[in-house]
Amino acid sequence: MDITIHTTVLPHDDPEASVAFYRDTLGFEVRTDVGQGKMRWITVGPADQPGTSILLAPPAADPGITDDERRTIAEMMAKGTYGWILLATKDLDGTFEQLQSGDAEVVQEPTEQPYGVRDCAFRDPAGNLVRIQELR
Repeated sequence: MDITIHTTVLPHDDPEASVAFYRDTLGFEVRTDVGQGKMRWITVGPADQPGTSILLAPPAADPGITDDERRTIAEMMAKGTYGWILLATKDLDGTFEQLQSGDAEVVQEPTEQPYGVRDCAFRDPAGNLVRIQELR
């Protein structure tokens, strides 16, 4: 079996702020931007990894979601507990400094975790947790 990770999905509630964060702060390229207003599906990813993407999508656009579920999703996004992603870098300290100088919301400075990784954490404009671990 030959399976790869192609795309993962994170919610957004402000497409312009999300594009600015993933493109300008993280340095990802914007690959697609479909839709209009707040109903935009935006694909981003590292330029040197064209086969791996993040789809930034409006979380309540699915017609199968109830109004109660939409409210729950909005509440979880506001608390920062709805979406998250784990990224990796060879230079955690340098990456942290760049993100911090780009006004990204710092959740955790670079830390040696008890489970054996060194990482840091930020929030994107939608409240999604972005953890970045150091490759060793």
